[in-house]
Amino acid sequence: MIGILIPAHNEEDLLEDCLRAALRAAQHEALGGEAVEVLVVLDSCTDRSSAIVGSYPVHGLEIQARNVGQARALGAHFLLDRGVRWISCTDADSRVAQDWLVAQLALDADAVCGTVTVAQWDAAFSESAQIRYHQHYQYREGHRHIHGANLGVSAEAYRRAGGFEPLACDEDVQLVRQLERCGATIAWSQRPQVLTSARLDSRARGGFGDYLRDLSQVG
Repeated sequence: MIGILIPAHNEEDLLEDCLRAALRAAQHEALGGEAVEVLVVLDSCTDRSSAIVGSYPVHGLEIQARNVGQARALGAHFLLDRGVRWISCTDADSRVAQDWLVAQLALDADAVCGTVTVAQWDAAFSESAQIRYHQHYQYREGHRHIHGANLGVSAEAYRRAGGFEPLACDEDVQLVRQLERCGATIAWSQRPQVLTSARLDSRARGGFGDYLRDLSQVG
């Protein structure tokens, strides 16, 4: 069984698109009918996110942590208890490709770090800032980007690495560093595709949105 892990904090505007994409990926014929369970960890949500999750054939876990690392850790524990062999992580403001799971598993690694593509640039993100972004971002095999929106790990390697730590940001980076220390094989690939938001009002301080905001203020 495969698990898809999605932390969410007040994501009513983007969550439905995220869930539809995840469920399409879960039904890909190349998975050969293997069961896929989708879990949304609703962290301190005060909007309609919980109601949206309840309207889809997915699991919902409500917590009051306001901490993405803790949300991912609790979600991973839930999925491992369900018996998953592989955990695929994405974010509630992102949309995975239909072959996302297939592409991760085909890399035959202990963990997969994928790239992200910005779906639509925020109006506040200038053309010059977009150019700076594309100059630095590596859409290629062997890149070194780490995104919680496009990360996969086997259950065995996750346990060996000690799992996500309750960090307010960079919990994905911490896990990958621990995987490297444990000698896990990591595929750095652009093949698993994910579209993500370029909003500058990020839910997690220090995350991708803050990186974009800092980039937009350069020069």
